[in-house]
Amino acid sequence: MPTVLEVKDLVTRFHTPEGIVYAVNGVSFRVDEGETLAIVGESGSGKSVTMLTLMQLIPKPPGEVVSGEAIFLGHDLLKMSNDEIRHVRGAQMAMIFQDAMTSLNPVLTIGKQIMEPMLVHQGVTNEQARNRAVELLRMVGIPRPEGRLEDYPHQFSGGMRQRVMIAMALACTPQVLIADEPTTALDVTIQAQIVDLVKRLRAELGMAIIWITHDLGIVAGLANRVQVMYAGFVVERSPVHELYKSPQHPYTRGLLGSLPRIDAGADSRLVSIKGLPPDMLHPPKGCPFAARCPYVFAQCVDNPPLLPVNPEHETACWWDIDQGKPRYER
Repeated sequence: MPTVLEVKDLVTRFHTPEGIVYAVNGVSFRVDEGETLAIVGESGSGKSVTMLTLMQLIPKPPGEVVSGEAIFLGHDLLKMSNDEIRHVRGAQMAMIFQDAMTSLNPVLTIGKQIMEPMLVHQGVTNEQARNRAVELLRMVGIPRPEGRLEDYPHQFSGGMRQRVMIAMALACTPQVLIADEPTTALDVTIQAQIVDLVKRLRAELGMAIIWITHDLGIVAGLANRVQVMYAGFVVERSPVHELYKSPQHPYTRGLLGSLPRIDAGADSRLVSIKGLPPDMLHPPKGCPFAARCPYVFAQCVDNPPLLPVNPEHETACWWDIDQGKPRYER
């Protein structure tokens, strides 16, 4: 499959009155045509900031893109002018945000909001945009779509508002869809419906998806590959089934251990990760997970790069958990 987006060594900082926040620290990844890449990590790990950086949506100041490349269809997103990136946002790359109620304009009908990207990017008539909006609402499973175009966001339930956001994102049939925790505020039944909807639309439209989440339970049946982030670093990268079968980073094991399992015994307990994430105003010098890691040893004073486990699986950990010894001896 051809690669549609390749990010190399992305570094993003925020200059605040308290000091510099080291939000994203050398993140690299690629997304191939038609695949779903899940980016997983707890709040503050740099997942959303990475995506907002690519879309040039971080405020400058206080935000600053220190270095990196984001090659999308042969062009570097980070070097585009405001006019150039506006032609990419919404048309070729689209983003679904976490909270649909704050992302939708409360004083505009949802019909106007879905039609706007088509009118801006595709030069269609109002009637053509309206017909397409009805088609999109039907596609995302909203009943009686013709009658709902004149409704306002507050007239929709949380799950329906998220469907409207998906319809807006798909208006111009983007090559890459970024979904930033789109199911976080929804109950589990609606979560499952939204995940099934995105999988169906991916199959129908052939777009690539970047799915950002803190919940490894969601991505098992959705993603092709998973990238785990911690403290602004990528700490593990793997095909999804291998990550569940053989996680190689202690943080990934901690995330998986905190998930309820159907096959667990009656006396089994969920595992918590001790301690707190590092303060990114004062990031640690060595491995960012060392203070919380049960396997920490002398070599962890150096921050490990992504080390190969096999050709498709990498982990940023000096310790081989399976073998019970250092992965590389110094």
